[in-house]
Amino acid sequence: MNYFATLFCALLLAAACAFNCFGQDTAAASATWQVQKYDLNVTLPQIEADRNMTVKAVLSLKNVSAGPASTLTLRIAPSAEISAINVGGSVADFTKREEKISSGASLQRIGIRIPSVQPGSIVTASVDYKLNIKDNSGVGTLSPLYSQFLPLSFWYPTPNSWYFARGADYAPVHISVAAPNGLTVVSSGSGSADSFDQKLVSQPFFAVGNWDVVNSNGVAVFVPKGALADTAARSAELAALASEARAFAGNLLGVNVDVPLRIVGVRRGSGFSSGGTVLIDEGIFRRQKLDSQTAMNIAEAVAKLYIGGAVAITGDGQGILREGLPRFIATRFLEQKYGKEIAAIERMRQRTAYAAVVSRDSPLATVAPLDDYYYPEVANKGAMVWGLLDRRVGSEPFTAALRAAIKDGQIDLPEMRKTFTDQKEFLDYMLDKVTDMNLLVGLPQISGGETKVALRNTGGVDITVNITATPESGERITVPTTIRATSFGEVSFKTTAKIARVEIDTEKLYPQTDYSDDVAPRETTDSDLQLAVKKSFDKQDYPNAIKLARSVLRDYPRFDDVRILLARSLLGANQAADAGREFQAVLDEKLPTARSLAWANVGLADIASKSGQNAQAAKYAEEAIRADAEYGASLAARNIRTKINFATSPDESVKAYFSQFDKAASANRKADLDLMVVPGDATKFANGIAGQTEQWQTQVRQIDRIDANNVWVETTLSLKLLNKEPESGMTVYRLTKVGGNWKLSSVDMFEVR
Repeated sequence: MNYFATLFCALLLAAACAFNCFGQDTAAASATWQVQKYDLNVTLPQIEADRNMTVKAVLSLKNVSAGPASTLTLRIAPSAEISAINVGGSVADFTKREEKISSGASLQRIGIRIPSVQPGSIVTASVDYKLNIKDNSGVGTLSPLYSQFLPLSFWYPTPNSWYFARGADYAPVHISVAAPNGLTVVSSGSGSADSFDQKLVSQPFFAVGNWDVVNSNGVAVFVPKGALADTAARSAELAALASEARAFAGNLLGVNVDVPLRIVGVRRGSGFSSGGTVLIDEGIFRRQKLDSQTAMNIAEAVAKLYIGGAVAITGDGQGILREGLPRFIATRFLEQKYGKEIAAIERMRQRTAYAAVVSRDSPLATVAPLDDYYYPEVANKGAMVWGLLDRRVGSEPFTAALRAAIKDGQIDLPEMRKTFTDQKEFLDYMLDKVTDMNLLVGLPQISGGETKVALRNTGGVDITVNITATPESGERITVPTTIRATSFGEVSFKTTAKIARVEIDTEKLYPQTDYSDDVAPRETTDSDLQLAVKKSFDKQDYPNAIKLARSVLRDYPRFDDVRILLARSLLGANQAADAGREFQAVLDEKLPTARSLAWANVGLADIASKSGQNAQAAKYAEEAIRADAEYGASLAARNIRTKINFATSPDESVKAYFSQFDKAASANRKADLDLMVVPGDATKFANGIAGQTEQWQTQVRQIDRIDANNVWVETTLSLKLLNKEPESGMTVYRLTKVGGNWKLSSVDMFEVR
């Protein structure tokens, strides 16, 4: 599960909280305490049923306020049970209270009275506590074979809230983890066995699991033990990408950072990175090639090793630096490695993500992590702003100015604004105002010996963009023009040929409230071109979907998501040969999405099955299933495999497991069901069965091995719950081997009706 899709759900809960985010009980929007170093010693439980992690946290804290401080406030997860706090070598009394984040979420706020600490002075506080984990999630997981604690699980005490407008606490970290025998500990920084020292400013995190480690190009790649794919080739590819991204960022910024790079395949929390360690979806090791999201995650993780790692970020508006600048750098790297057309697609995805929240955003200089649109805005609009600034001043001057600004090892937004004083009007608009720009283009009008087109700029800053006219002959004519702020303009093309299409800002440089009216005649009312095609596809209006998809691919030929919709529409219109060529084109792409890879295999499996090529159909279906990229694609692949009566090798131990599970479920024996489930993983499912089941019968149909310790089991489930009609359908379970026995880890599909 992607870190930025699940971990940030915690941030979305914070929208109602706009207070109590500071180091002391004060309404001032500034911190009192700043962490100088975290020293964390973690002991994971040795007993499977134990859901408590024991931690001793030692924090070195500096009073960064203007006056003496006699109170210290720490924040931590509500489930933390604190046994003792020691400040400056003495036992300290403390009080606990709830700090509401939203109606459904909160932090635990620890108040401590301490001897007065003068400004600039440092004090050491140690906290002993246990952290209870009821249910596993993408940010906090505690299980016999895999544990993971990321910053937004709030697993460690810290003075400034993770939702503080000026940013959470970042500092050097020492972390030591006592893990169950046979498991490997991963964090960031230099380390050996179970201990890591991170000298860069970062946030504490760690993961513990069962991996095979492949070292390549100076990068350590952690592959789930016993993964089936050609892990050596995939690991080398990932390591090469990270190594090249490191060289690119180092050369761009003029900074040398000697920190180990680690790429860790995980089931949950992919997309998170800190201090040179990046978590990626374990599915990458089962896929045919590297996907675009994984490539971007790695490139951004490396950029953040410099921006926000080696170079500390402080102050208001830090999101555009911490998130937007690394995304800008990562996209430039992908452009160098894969070409301009691939980078254009990545930029399209970024502006589409921002367009989804543009109607309710805040100025970049003041938007805070409390806002549910924070990350879509600061990362995507932020990257666009840095790209525009680079374009306006020139790449070499921009890079030179950036290098000068970060030379002292820290940066903030006011410093960046001073660095580009000649761009004050542009930066004031982009940073201090919400997006109100909409660029519009009118229908071409022939006048004399030329064709004129009316333009409009509703934004508060002058813009210079390219305008492209496409005559019916297909040859494009592009001219640059400047349109004044909140004004109209006009551009002339030296032709009287009939123009079929005209477009403003063809490179889509500027953040806008609406991109659909950049084209005349207007082709869609959606800023999201993929969504526009999908609407017709979902209505089974295949002719219109095909027409619109082809118009999008005319301008963005590497847009694999739209090419998949084109292929699926062609298949729906019974044009199998054309569909097959489009599906294969997606598989041949340089950097497709994982979702596109899965659907391309589904489409080719469907075509093969309809032509009686069952062996080939099974091969494509299994590729889609292994990719595990999207629920719909995986379900479609399994249905095709069932239709052609393809069978995987049986496993008697799996069948025996479900025989026992059926008996326990039918007898409503909750205690027995609990023993058959990985603690914290599928407890809600097991709890929902116990006490209301009249009939529960499982027939194992297919078994797909994931790695040495995990399998997917596809079954037909027949059940009857109390006061309900009998139901049946497909279910797909993930089983994990714990201590030599299978246990239920998750229910990945439940198509029981």
